Amino acid sequence: MNTTELIATARAMVDNHRGILAADESNSTIGKRFAAIKVESSEENRRAYRELLFTTPNATEHISGVILYDETLRQKTKEGVPFPTYLTQHKMIPGIKVDTGAKPLVGFPGETITEGLDGLRERLAEYYSLGARFAKWRAVIDIGSGIPTAYAIDANAAALARYAALCQEASIVPIVEPEVLMDGNHNLARCEEVTNYTLDRVFSHLFAARVFLEGMVLKPNMVIAGKKSAERASPEQVAEATLRTLKRQVPSAVAGIAFLSGGQSPAEATLHLSLMNAAGPLPWPLTFSYGRALQEDALSAWAGKTASVAVAQQAFSQRAKLTGLAAGGTYQASMEKSAA
Repeated sequence: MNTTELIATARAMVDNHRGILAADESNSTIGKRFAAIKVESSEENRRAYRELLFTTPNATEHISGVILYDETLRQKTKEGVPFPTYLTQHKMIPGIKVDTGAKPLVGFPGETITEGLDGLRERLAEYYSLGARFAKWRAVIDIGSGIPTAYAIDANAAALARYAALCQEASIVPIVEPEVLMDGNHNLARCEEVTNYTLDRVFSHLFAARVFLEGMVLKPNMVIAGKKSAERASPEQVAEATLRTLKRQVPSAVAGIAFLSGGQSPAEATLHLSLMNAAGPLPWPLTFSYGRALQEDALSAWAGKTASVAVAQQAFSQRAKLTGLAAGGTYQASMEKSAA
């Protein structure tokens, strides 16, 4: 483990009001998004779309790193430059999704366990050689009738800790992502309760596994009511509940926190992040690691057309700029109208 390298990489991922572009959609996931805009999910179309994002002028002003999928890590720009090389040259750190997905947890209906630990040590060594300097592993915690159970949360927390330790052994910064989903009908208080317990168990397992906290980044959900809940919380309530939870559960040694958007609209995810950063000094940098919330406008503008690349890049650049302002606590909702 190279702790000096881990600290430098982790800090660079969250510094200077920049954040992480999550472009690690599996082929099946991006296939669904392409289908919505009537674009074939061919390897070349996936490559061209990712290149559109990565080569957006001045992207590095707001994007510190990019999470790639295995296929994408091995692809190149149309000029033949490997994506990890291109990103590094433009001061964006290449990362890699290493889990193999959430699968049903035997004996626990409605709950999942994320797989991918088998052979991970060898894969991480290869990913490092290909240029990846950080990795991501997502655990999924759903809220519903009788769930989540303590066992499911502990099983996922243990897997996250094992993954993180293996990453650091390979001098790769782990993004630890325990996502409490916002798909249910639970209210804000219930999300806060589950998120508190989940983070408590995750950090207990990280400590037990001797994970080096200064060389990791946490990627949590925001504390937010479920999509089907009749009790909607205000943006200020979301920010307050999320900060309250993080201050209770996340050690100050952690290099930084990069939120997932979790199905929020781009404007919602941006406003919530800005309100938290405007709340005053915090123990760690708060930034973003968004997928859909950064890409949604660009994907619609592109629609698979070469002639639309410049328009799509402008849409991506504008969203990245607004999200970067949120990482500095200076975003205002009124900026959405002027951007449009």
